[in-house]
Amino acid sequence: MKRNRTLAVAALAATLALTATACGGSKNETGGNNKGGAGFNAAVDKVVNPSTQKGGTLNMWTTTDVDSLDPGRAYYASVWNFERFYSRTLLAFDGKPGKDGLKLVPDLAAAQPEIAADGKTYTFKLKPGLKFEDGSVITSKDIKYGVERIFAQDVISGGPTYLINELDQGQGYKGPYTDTDPNKLGLKTVETPDDTTIVFKLAKPNSDFPYLLAMGSAAPVPQKLDTGSKYGDKPVSSGPYKFKSAEPGKGYELVRNENWDAASDPFRKALPDVVKLTVTTNADDMDQQLLANSADLDWAQTGLSQAAQVKVLQDDALKANTDDPYNGFIRYITLAPSVAPFDNQHCRNAVLYAADTTALQTARGGSVAGSIYGSMLPPNILGSDNYDPFNLTQGKPNVEKAKEELKACGKPEGFKTNIAVRGNKPKEVNSAVALQTALKAVNIDVTVQQYDGKLIASEIGAPDVVKSKGYGLIVMGWGADYPTGSGYMQPLMDGRFIPSNGNSNYAEINDPEVNGWFDQAAQQTDPAKAADLYKKINHKVIDGAYYLPIVADKALNWRNPRLTNVYISDAFGEVDFQALGVNDGK
Repeated sequence: MKRNRTLAVAALAATLALTATACGGSKNETGGNNKGGAGFNAAVDKVVNPSTQKGGTLNMWTTTDVDSLDPGRAYYASVWNFERFYSRTLLAFDGKPGKDGLKLVPDLAAAQPEIAADGKTYTFKLKPGLKFEDGSVITSKDIKYGVERIFAQDVISGGPTYLINELDQGQGYKGPYTDTDPNKLGLKTVETPDDTTIVFKLAKPNSDFPYLLAMGSAAPVPQKLDTGSKYGDKPVSSGPYKFKSAEPGKGYELVRNENWDAASDPFRKALPDVVKLTVTTNADDMDQQLLANSADLDWAQTGLSQAAQVKVLQDDALKANTDDPYNGFIRYITLAPSVAPFDNQHCRNAVLYAADTTALQTARGGSVAGSIYGSMLPPNILGSDNYDPFNLTQGKPNVEKAKEELKACGKPEGFKTNIAVRGNKPKEVNSAVALQTALKAVNIDVTVQQYDGKLIASEIGAPDVVKSKGYGLIVMGWGADYPTGSGYMQPLMDGRFIPSNGNSNYAEINDPEVNGWFDQAAQQTDPAKAADLYKKINHKVIDGAYYLPIVADKALNWRNPRLTNVYISDAFGEVDFQALGVNDGK
């Protein structure tokens, strides 16, 4: 989903010179003379231009087409955000700015679930009067059927499969298309005792389970209108808008769904009469449309191009119409203990102390592209804090401390190692070179080894390959599918999830205490108590020097001044699309 650009050195230097002070302040910074603009980063933690005015057309542009409009197949964050226009789920992220947007609120559900004392059974009651766009009533069976579809991975592929992992429990269910149940509702762990009740039965407690029910893979689908793999051509709406047209590679148009009941949907604003998404292959043209206010918003929310960034950051009036929020990703470098001498923590410590974090930030695009970060839990997730035991956020290497650690690990003269990086990711290659340069100061000789990014699962994702090729250092980035500590950290830190191919825990961390804390967090019903456990995991892993965080990612995005109800939702790391309106009626 990310738009990758090769950064010219001159342009990068110009941007850094402009942003070194401009983007280094608090997230409430206003950017000086905004000439009527709301102010730089104004939408990061509050609502810009609040309004209830209806009418007009919301015009979004993108250079990245949707991966799928089928809620069961989509995986792009911007599609999940876009789905809020046309697809409802039992629970949904609240329509509020910042961390308040991380809270799950009832959507199709009449209330929060009733959870059994053992934490393994979730019972929901539906709101009355829920309808699809054709006027048919949404029942619990439609929700169960929507869940069952994702089990048919030969037909409905590409989306998240968490619900399969939670709900199959050895049944071997293959989805409704081959279901022998006469009603095609044969998944045993989901029950529908009546049309307004749905019950989910888990094998073990999982406090993150409600987040899975806020994904499109748990959206209702009317069985009689399901077209299988073609459902994404024109999905049936349960939300305030329905599709008038959908042309992949060109654009999409949503109009009001007359069978949507606003009384049942307290957080969706549904202000525009029409929502348009235009797909273009010309990124520079899109940025020109944005800065001219001919387009309202970059749908992909990946940030203005380098040239547009320079223009905006030189002009306070333009800058006042931009936000540079955290997007939930951390860019980092793994230190692999399976590759000597990184089996010795002191050697790992030496790398963290010798790293020039300002140079690593520059390699990513400067402060506008991300903040130097000291740990491995993004700022938009509960449990994150300012933990930084290696003083990475100071922005400069500690060469003397690095040399002390080299002595402690028995390598006072330094050592040699390899750093693996996706060759088709220029910013990642720049990061590898930046670290290579910094480590020379302490006689750590790093060879940059590029590989084809499409081979990630069989290259850095294969522990045997990492060891055989001596990939002591691995450049990567990660964002959570759902904003909890386990949603972000478990694939990177839980030792029980290290497959022989497709591994994401490149450090192969397998600490019984860490694994146990994940289990304890899964059993918590209080998010604050779970967050405390995630904080402990984050601290312990960082103390172990398994990861060198580079930046907590940001993206500098434009917002048309005519937009109303603009705010960043921490659940998506993007503007909350469903809240938007326009104040000129056009």
